Amino acid sequence: MRTQAAPLSERLPRTQWRRLLRGLWRALHWATTAAFVAALSGGVALAWLPAGRALRTRAEAGVLSASAALGLVVGNVEVKGRTTTSAATILSALGARRGTPIFTVDPNRARRLLERLPWVRSATIERRLPATLFVRLVERRPLAVWQHDGRQQLIDRHGEVIPVKDLSRFARLPTVVGVDAARRAAALLATLARQPALAARVTAAVRVDDRRWDVYIDHRIDVLLPEKNPAAAWAKLAELERTTQLLQRDVEAVDLRLSDRLVLRVTAPPIGEDAASTKKTVQAGRR
Repeated sequence: MRTQAAPLSERLPRTQWRRLLRGLWRALHWATTAAFVAALSGGVALAWLPAGRALRTRAEAGVLSASAALGLVVGNVEVKGRTTTSAATILSALGARRGTPIFTVDPNRARRLLERLPWVRSATIERRLPATLFVRLVERRPLAVWQHDGRQQLIDRHGEVIPVKDLSRFARLPTVVGVDAARRAAALLATLARQPALAARVTAAVRVDDRRWDVYIDHRIDVLLPEKNPAAAWAKLAELERTTQLLQRDVEAVDLRLSDRLVLRVTAPPIGEDAASTKKTVQAGRR
């Protein structure tokens, strides 16, 4: 009496069975991809014939239908680096929704569309078979509002303009003023950030003759930074503010351009008031 053979899944250990299935799945995917490429190549070769275009269209449709039958359809869109760009905008650029044959998504076209968006600096799109589209975005991060030639524009840390019209959301960012201020802004703000408490009070900075900066604190105090070693001068001012609350007084300007002294300009006292206290403050600042 002939004994019936056990099913293959019972004769093979479970790990070997899973490995075999994965191998078959990969082989089917690669075969479908190769067929898709062959169909495209054949279509290009026959494009000069009267019926070549129609033949190519039918061949592509057949390959896409076969790939969809194998499960090569969009089932998941994975996005990294998205902060400002909306999910709907990304899906629109991909031209895909759940169930779309994954080979109909053109990564290069999608990349070009995404990189035209105001907030996208660069984009990468990959097909990760069988069913995932992977999108990696590098978005622009607003750094400051750039004021020049009678207009205001949002800029990123590279000094490049982010083309947004409504700047009301960015009112808390510092304003940098001057034709060449945009490309110098990142270096300045990095220097100021070394003293966080004082940097948080900076509201604007004006580039002077492409040599140095005047920095405005609390919209009212003008701090004149030196051309050389502005970081040291800024650190000196931060220390004075911590120990003496210098900037809490009636100070209009702090001149740090001289390395051996600090020059203050204070608010003029009301008419009739004794100016002795004001004079004393100025002299103390010069020591």
